[in-house]
Amino acid sequence: MNFLNLNLKSFLKIFLVSSVPLVDWSSSKPNNLKPSIKTFTILCIGLFIFGLGESILVVSQYGVTPWTVLAEGFAKKIDIGIGLSTFIVSVIVLFLWLPLKLKPGLGTVMNIFIIAMTMGGTIPFLYFLNNFFNGLFLSFFGTFLVGFGSGIYLIANLGPGTRDGLMTGISKKYNKPISLVRFSIEFFVVFLGWILGGTLGIGTLIFAIFIGPSVSLSLKIVSFFNK
Repeated sequence: MNFLNLNLKSFLKIFLVSSVPLVDWSSSKPNNLKPSIKTFTILCIGLFIFGLGESILVVSQYGVTPWTVLAEGFAKKIDIGIGLSTFIVSVIVLFLWLPLKLKPGLGTVMNIFIIAMTMGGTIPFLYFLNNFFNGLFLSFFGTFLVGFGSGIYLIANLGPGTRDGLMTGISKKYNKPISLVRFSIEFFVVFLGWILGGTLGIGTLIFAIFIGPSVSLSLKIVSFFNK
């Protein structure tokens, strides 16, 4: 019984990560504009996986991430692709950094381009997945991929994504809890995206519940294999 309790505690610790670990390929500072080729390559791989997860959530038709609800609704209103819409939304969010006096890193810029390009380039070719997998499974799988990709790009330590930067910037400027700021922002973008016609469903709820554990698991896996 003690053995089982010990293993359970060890397992639960995976989901209680409170900081982003640094590994031998992590950048020494977030504003590094000339990272090693290895760091830059792994960053791009992480962002591609992130974008692929977002794409799978879209094709699942069970609901998408809060920010993609907004991008999808925006895309429908002005009749453009969701990849381009995601790019535009990310750029708008980046402009919101200005009053917060935040500085984007290389990872911030690559986040904008790679995720938007991945979604725009892969979504049209992924609908075949619905012929083999249940939409609910795709929602969980897409959420896991977003979390896994997040862990990789966070460990690269080349600057946060536009949305994460906005969240932490507001929290710091107004001295409010990150959890409250994140909830407030995502509630607003989900509501606005739903009004515009974005897909809000059980997949959105699945993402909200499981994205945190997925990111924590990714941070543990990536740091473990770096030993």
